[in-house]
Parts: sequence; structure tokens; C-alpha cells
Amino acid sequence: MTARQHDSSVYEEIQTDARFQELKKRFRAWAFPMTAAFLAWYLLYVVLSAWGRDFMGTKVFGNINVALIFGLLQFVSTFGIAWAYSRFAEKKLDPLADEIRHGVEGKTE
Repeated sequence: MTARQHDSSVYEEIQTDARFQELKKRFRAWAFPMTAAFLAWYLLYVVLSAWGRDFMGTKVFGNINVALIFGLLQFVSTFGIAWAYSRFAEKKLDPLADEIRHGVEGKTE
């Protein structure tokens, strides 16, 4: 058996493993809603910038307006999502991925 055939069979075996299916389910359950929420938040910012100019131009204090605050919150939310994902992955994804990896490494050696 060549290495290419061996690798293919290992990947097919992993794909059908219930633990791998659970790993994909956990990832999707977190990633898809978070992506949708972030895109909605981003589109709200774009829509308000285009059609809510009076609201976005409202001064909050000094020369700081709502648009500037929303723009900065885009960066804050991006970093917040990255931080939340790293915590989620560390607790829910990495242990299961390590378990799958160790199982495969034990079979291929």
C-alpha cells in the first residue's frame, strides 16, 4: 500500500468517526451563529453610515460622534470574538481533537 492510499484510508476513517462528527458539530454550533451575528453587526454599521447619517453624525462628546464609536466597536468586537473563540476552542474543541489525533497516531505507528 502506498503512502497516498494509506493517508486516504486514514482520512476516510476519521471522517466517519463519531468523535470527529461531534467535533465538527461543536465547531459549527459556535462558528455559524457568531459569524451571522458579526455580519449583522457589520452590516448595521454600513447601513447606518449610508442611510442614518444624522444619527451617525450625532456628537457624543467633543468631536467624538456615534459613527466613530461604532467604528471603534467593530475592532473591539473583532478582538472579542477572537478571544471568545480561543477560549471555546481550548475548552470544547481541543480536547476532542487531541483525543482523535492520539487515536490516529496510535493506529498509524
